[in-house]
Order: sequence, then C-alpha cells, then structure tokens
Amino acid sequence: MSALVSLLLPTRGRPALAERFLRSAAEQAERREAVEVVVYADEDDPLSHVLDAAGLACTTIVGPRATMGTLNSACLARSRGEIVVLCNDDIVIRTPGWDRRLRETHAALRDGVYLAYPNDLFKGRKLCAFPMLSRAACDLLGEPFPRAYKGAFIDYHLLDIFKRLEKRGTPRLVYLEDVVFEHMHYRTGKSAYDDTYRTRGRFDDDDTFIALRGERSEGAARLARRIDPLSPGAAPRRTRAPVRPRPNLPMRLVDFARALLPDAELPLRWRLFLVAWFAGRTLGAKGYLPGLQRRRSG
Repeated sequence: MSALVSLLLPTRGRPALAERFLRSAAEQAERREAVEVVVYADEDDPLSHVLDAAGLACTTIVGPRATMGTLNSACLARSRGEIVVLCNDDIVIRTPGWDRRLRETHAALRDGVYLAYPNDLFKGRKLCAFPMLSRAACDLLGEPFPRAYKGAFIDYHLLDIFKRLEKRGTPRLVYLEDVVFEHMHYRTGKSAYDDTYRTRGRFDDDDTFIALRGERSEGAARLARRIDPLSPGAAPRRTRAPVRPRPNLPMRLVDFARALLPDAELPLRWRLFLVAWFAGRTLGAKGYLPGLQRRRSG
C-alpha cells in the first residue's frame, strides 16, 4: 500500500486548467507524498513550464511539439511510480482518497496485469478515458502508448488489448466507478471549445489503430503469459497482415469491416461496436454526418 503513483500530464496552452487538475489531485490524495506528476510542456508554451504543482513532487519536461503517444512515452520514461496514470489537463479529481483506491487495486493483482480506469462522468464504464496501469504491465507491453498516435486512440488501444485478455478467459479490466476523475470536456458543456480542442485532428488516428492490430495481439499474449505461463491461452497467436483502409468511401467501409469483424481474438460484441463506430467516424470525416467532426473526441 506504499506504491508511488505517477500522473503523466501532457499539456498545452492551458496553465490554469492544468493547475486546477493538480490542486484537485493534491487536495484529494490520501498520501500526497506518494504521488508524483510528470508534465510535458511544449517549448513555445512558456506559461506551462512553471506550473504550480500544489505541493506534489513534479518533473517538467520541455520539448518540441510531438504526437500524444510521444508525449506520454516521454513522461513515462521520466516517471518512477509503480502505478502509472494517463491524465488530461481538463480533469478535476472529486474523490477523497483516490490514490488509496488505486493502491488497493494494484495490491490485489500481484502480477501487475490490469487496466483500471475511473469514472469520468462522461464516457463512464464504456471507455478507459484515463488509463491506470502498473509499471510491470507497461514494461511487458514495451510501448504502451504508441508514438504513432497523434492525438487520440491510446485509450482504445489499451482497452482493445485487455478485451483480448478477456476473450482469453482472463478479465483484467477494473472500472473504479466510485473514483471520479471528472472530465470537464466541452461536449458536456463544462468548458469552452478552445484552440487545443479545435486544432486536434479528430480522424487522424483511425488508420493507425487498424495498422497496430498486430502489436495489440502480441501485447495481449505477453500479458497472458505473465498471468499464467503454462496456460494454453497464453500461446502466441498467428498474426495477420494489417488491412490498409483505402480512401474511397465504399471501399473504406469495407476495409474497416474486413479488418475488425474476423478478429477472433476479440469478443464479438466489441468487434461489432468497433465496426459501427469506425463506420460512423468514416462518414463523419467525409462530411456525411454534419457536425460530427466537432462532436467526436476520438
């Protein structure tokens, strides 16, 4: 129960929001001295270089603008905690003792294989908006936050890996419904539609998610072997060549279905969800669903 918790916080152009998040993390922590934050701030965002960490141990990385996967990976490399949490600057933590609940989850699963996530009062149980992993799981995955992801899909990437574990008969998804990390997203009316939201490419990572299917399969196999090295379910699966979605709309819809539906490593319900979701995103990106590009958060 003494595990250090590392909050990874890429931020840009939102010093007031970032400091609000840090205050809430510190004020609601049961053991503030066992929580650290690693901030990544862009070189051209000087106000984010000197954030008030509200008494938390803080490391700030200042570097060039990069993909979200690169930013989170840089923060991970500089962090020291046994528990790693991906954070946004538009969060407010509402639950006293949130860090104790993470340590309890961590202690209960001694092999370190779990994907925990809080209630964000937006997506809730449906999505691990703010993933919480052990250092051991991060090490097993190798690149838990792939640098190829420009601004979205890291949460879906991790969720997909643990859906594969679930299909293997080892459910390790832990939804902490009573731990509230409120997502103050503009789609909920809790914040303004600012430049950070406006400049994100909503659909830039769709093809990347499809391309990284093999990495998710291999990651799930490594986690399964950690849980039970002798389990038949931990045997490596035969990899398939990735489908490359074509730009033509009808062919693109077909390609997403070809990539997702036959993937027997995943529960059928998750496959059907992904097909429907990618179809909606494809139609939105092509302008067939007015307003979708602004509403979709990735």
